[in-house]
Amino acid sequence: MNELTQIDNYQLLNRELAADDPWGLDANPFERERHTQMLRLSLAQGSISNALEVGCAAGAFTVQLAPHCQRLTVIDVVPQAIERARRRMKDPPHISWIVSDVQQFAPDERFDLIVVAEVLYYVGGIAEMRAAVRNLVRMLAPGGHLVFGSARDTNCRRWGHVAGAETVVGMLNETLLEVERLECRGESVNEDCLLARFQNPVSAS
Repeated sequence: MNELTQIDNYQLLNRELAADDPWGLDANPFERERHTQMLRLSLAQGSISNALEVGCAAGAFTVQLAPHCQRLTVIDVVPQAIERARRRMKDPPHISWIVSDVQQFAPDERFDLIVVAEVLYYVGGIAEMRAAVRNLVRMLAPGGHLVFGSARDTNCRRWGHVAGAETVVGMLNETLLEVERLECRGESVNEDCLLARFQNPVSAS
């Protein structure tokens, strides 16, 4: 995908974030159920010492995840998203807020939980998606879990993106172990996503 298209995606995100409730994440029953299931998958292994949330939007899921984490790092490529989520959370000390692209983010630490939902179809083409997946796997601690969620390929392509859930799940399965998968559907044709939990099979040495 060319640079112009990627800029268009960022501009689209900025416009959508200008709404009071971007993407209906607070008010929509489908989105509430999606977040409920994402939290269940995130907590499947018990307490979370160090988590990463990729793409916070306005913080609708951050609010649910943060109380279960000793430390939480939140990244988003759009500064407005970080600012909105930070205000919503009242900036608790155990959360770090970073404006960064998921392909470029390179912390020294590793995370025992990474949550990335409805994000990767914004990064660009297949090559950019694969680069983002490689980076996510690199940041996942041995034995750690990654929770992924996305609209399906069909919907993402209809919206003008290159690919969605099925494509990324295939990429993740190349290096991680898929532990659980579920479907969330709502009343609209747009309300159809896959959620999956993966484990890093590499043991700590």
